[in-house]
Amino acid sequence: MTLHTDWRAIPLEARGAAAALGNFDGVHLGHVHLLRALHAARPDLPLSVVTFEPHPREFFRPQDPPLRLTLPPVRARLLAEHNVQHVFQLPFDDEFSHLTPEAFVDQVLHRALGVRHVACGADFAFGHRRQGDTDFLRRRLEALGIGLTVVPALSDIGGPFSSSRIRRLLQEGYPERAAEELGRPWFISGIVAHGDKRGRLLGFPTANIPLGRHIEPARGVYAITVRLPDGRVLPGVANIGRRPTINDNQESRVEAHLFDFSGDLYGQELEVTLHKLLREERRFNGLEELKAQISLDAAEARAFFER
Repeated sequence: MTLHTDWRAIPLEARGAAAALGNFDGVHLGHVHLLRALHAARPDLPLSVVTFEPHPREFFRPQDPPLRLTLPPVRARLLAEHNVQHVFQLPFDDEFSHLTPEAFVDQVLHRALGVRHVACGADFAFGHRRQGDTDFLRRRLEALGIGLTVVPALSDIGGPFSSSRIRRLLQEGYPERAAEELGRPWFISGIVAHGDKRGRLLGFPTANIPLGRHIEPARGVYAITVRLPDGRVLPGVANIGRRPTINDNQESRVEAHLFDFSGDLYGQELEVTLHKLLREERRFNGLEELKAQISLDAAEARAFFER
């Protein structure tokens, strides 16, 4: 897979692809459904994705809490796992946000990327103030000799699969249900940062990973697995939140304790997968009560994986 971040300098070998349009946050089963429909429509063309960075909502509403299910490097990796050969990651800045629907189709899709076929969901909207819709897209692409496949959303009894629906499941504390819609467990990727070593003093050393631009799931304690840079996957237990007992008022973070592990993880990138919310975040009457609860949490997490 090749990642392209400058749409004004696309190499000749990347032109002529079939392109799926969208944000692809999470690369969930609905996104995979779109990619498969595009490949079925044009199996003769290289499969590509046209996406945006930052997410348009991040650009227009920077004061909102972070919303990302996946950060760009993980999104690109997941798309590659679904046979996407080119990811056109368009910088969503002020200039780009003011492109008219005509300019997006003519200048970006046609002239810059040279796409030969396009697929999108029925609700795809684009251009300045989202003035372009699929009817406009069809007419404009047809005039340029480019095909279009509008793909009905993949749905179940709860409605269409969507990134916003998965975010809501995570915020409500249901990572196992989010995994069903993602087609894989949800994980947070990040660099291990130095903390205050309080976990070590409590007998449970932790790898501390800031949530950064990831969406914050329900605060509490989770049964987790952690993928290390060497590929090992280890079970553990993690707290996600702001540590109300200690009351340090720092940003929400993941504090992951890996079972039966010793070693220095500072500065390394880990993937922390959430499997089950064991309990919600709460305040304890001092560190001894907290330490006793952590022991119970660790035992419950071990029992979860044994089952």
